[in-house]
Amino acid sequence: MRTVIRNILAVIIGWLGGSLVNMGLVQIGHMSIPIAGVDPNDMDALAAVMPTLGFEYFIFPFLAHALGTLVGAAIAGLIAVHHKMKFSLGIGALFLLGGIMVNYILPGPTWFAATDILFAYIPMAWVGGKIAKRLSKGTQ
Repeated sequence: MRTVIRNILAVIIGWLGGSLVNMGLVQIGHMSIPIAGVDPNDMDALAAVMPTLGFEYFIFPFLAHALGTLVGAAIAGLIAVHHKMKFSLGIGALFLLGGIMVNYILPGPTWFAATDILFAYIPMAWVGGKIAKRLSKGTQ
């Protein structure tokens, strides 16, 4: 039973940790490269302006998605008792679903959606799983 609880906590804490990194980087992006005349909390205004934005406005969203997934996957892999890579990739799949949803709600340029979906989630979750496995070997 203790294994099951720890594995459930791996998913919850990995998701929360990755989400905090994601949200923090998105906020830093809005502060560093503000969109003139647009409230970043107004989804309708963001959706309207997204297709017109230049490359620089997509750096922080990509970093937020990639690093949030990486951190969340590493946390989940570190906490999981067994099958660390599967838990890390599970976090990647969870974040991928969120990324697909965000790309649907806030449609940006096609190049960004493709880059984001292909490189920010599953590859970063795999790297997070590798990190977790490497760090876990030292504690066993």
